Amino acid sequence: MKNPWEKISLADYESHMKLDTVQQLQTMNTIMKGQFAEFPVKTAMVLGVAGGNGLEHADKGKYQKVYGVDVNREYLAECKTRHSALGDILECIPADLLAEDTVLPHAELLAANLLVEYIGYRCFQQAVRQVSPEFVSCVIQANPTDGFVSVSPYLHVFDGLEQVHHEIDGQTLAAAMLEIGYGLLGTEEHALPNGKKLVRLDFRREERSNHDSDL
Repeated sequence: MKNPWEKISLADYESHMKLDTVQQLQTMNTIMKGQFAEFPVKTAMVLGVAGGNGLEHADKGKYQKVYGVDVNREYLAECKTRHSALGDILECIPADLLAEDTVLPHAELLAANLLVEYIGYRCFQQAVRQVSPEFVSCVIQANPTDGFVSVSPYLHVFDGLEQVHHEIDGQTLAAAMLEIGYGLLGTEEHALPNGKKLVRLDFRREERSNHDSDL
């Protein structure tokens, strides 16, 4: 079965996300500016990079490598075109994170924004283990009762997503991250016009105890 994200055009996705009643594209851009700036790292990976919204905040003076990962190859082609100024710093990787044979390179910072909802806690844990970052920064959506996709003229474009959608909450995500050795650094909330919220959660890999290192 094809991942439903492979069937959604980037134009429809971004047109929905930037509507005045939704404003997730704009809010995510602001959040990503902070994600790229705030951590002392030289390499980063963005899971679910789509067309590369926010990559313009990856400072070429700071970053040696930025990986953009997405299941949709057309998204990645557009991402590479839009951010050609990053040159060889940007490497786009086509990958379905739901597939067991997916292999990802190491990066010091892993950003996963509105991504965990579409792969679930367990698959996300597997991705984090593979990438083995020092820092993880996630954005999840806090939904009121009107559903996980905001009402808009593009609503039916996303009809297939219920096949892969998972309800995600910050407390359970923090517990899942702690299971694999990442402690919560902090959270911040960003209110959206339609009553939803984007919640950013930052994690850092915890130092293993002496007992663990002897195992």
